Amino acid sequence: MSDGFGPDNLPYGVFTLGRGERRIGVRLGNGVVDLSALGGRLAAASLNPLMAAGRQEWTAAREAVVAHVAWGPPVIPLHDVTLHLPFEVADYTDFYSSEHHALNVSAILRPGSPGLSPQWKHLPIGYHGRSATVVVSGTPIVRPSGQLGEGLFGPSRRLDVEAEVGFVVGRPGRRIATTEFAEHVFGVTLVNDWSARDLQAWEYRPLGPFLAKSFATSVSPWVVPLDALAPVQAQPQDPEPLDYLRPAGPGFDLRLTVEWNDTLVSTPPFTSMYWTAAQQLAHLTSNGASVRTGDLYASGTVSGPEREQVGSFLELTRNGDDPVKLADGTLRGFLENGDVVRIGGTALSAAGTRISLGSVSGTVVP
Repeated sequence: MSDGFGPDNLPYGVFTLGRGERRIGVRLGNGVVDLSALGGRLAAASLNPLMAAGRQEWTAAREAVVAHVAWGPPVIPLHDVTLHLPFEVADYTDFYSSEHHALNVSAILRPGSPGLSPQWKHLPIGYHGRSATVVVSGTPIVRPSGQLGEGLFGPSRRLDVEAEVGFVVGRPGRRIATTEFAEHVFGVTLVNDWSARDLQAWEYRPLGPFLAKSFATSVSPWVVPLDALAPVQAQPQDPEPLDYLRPAGPGFDLRLTVEWNDTLVSTPPFTSMYWTAAQQLAHLTSNGASVRTGDLYASGTVSGPEREQVGSFLELTRNGDDPVKLADGTLRGFLENGDVVRIGGTALSAAGTRISLGSVSGTVVP
């Protein structure tokens, strides 16, 4: 199927028909195939029971789904269903793993001393977010308020996006080796880590992002199983990481798109990321911290070397100093009320085709 949702893909989601119970389905073309008839963990109201079962069950479930779809079951049109968060989010961590993004942000916010921090190429930097504010695509994003400087409190004036890729943990564990990545990660989803840059600038020293990030994180309603993706060679790393971060693990050929009020403004390439998802998971658990079924960790903003490849509006508009012109002729530095952002993506599949990652969108409201 030319829309990227053919049999090579079949991403999982959770939907309802009318006021009915939540069911697991897979996306096929412009519709959803109900999997409840397959029984077992596929008849649950969320993906968590299946994700907790482990790699062997994931593979068996996918084989059953592929066979079921091959029989030509009914396809429910997307406009007839309501899509929900596909899994119960246990915890949320966000990383900062694009070298291009890190350098861009440094040059914009610290022009007197641009560059990477000393530890950046020695470990995947991240912060702990809030699972309670992870919302499904389409949920309105209420403009956050907070401290904007000394003696100032009010709504953010520099509301931004971050185009990211999320990795959904299925099997729990701690001190996970990079070689065990595929035994613990169930699949991938698109993420928009909304960011209030003015709140962030005032609060981030010395402990990093807090209220500038915690108000909302949007995720796609679709989780593409890891089995559907083709691993590719990861980016070279210099200096060589410590033992627990080797081997680097697989990279993935994912290509993102960012649309601002229906204007395509950027195409971030995931292949440019410095740290891999396997290294992020290994580092996250290296101190003995555990991950649980439903944990979500995100790649950090995906940005390439060119302006049209950046994953945030902070970079795209140079902190608002160089506004972008949208298709309707209006200029934007940061998000205004009523603006809609849609992040999409495609991936190289295990079958060698390009498949869709779906999209994640949100509308800013006062």
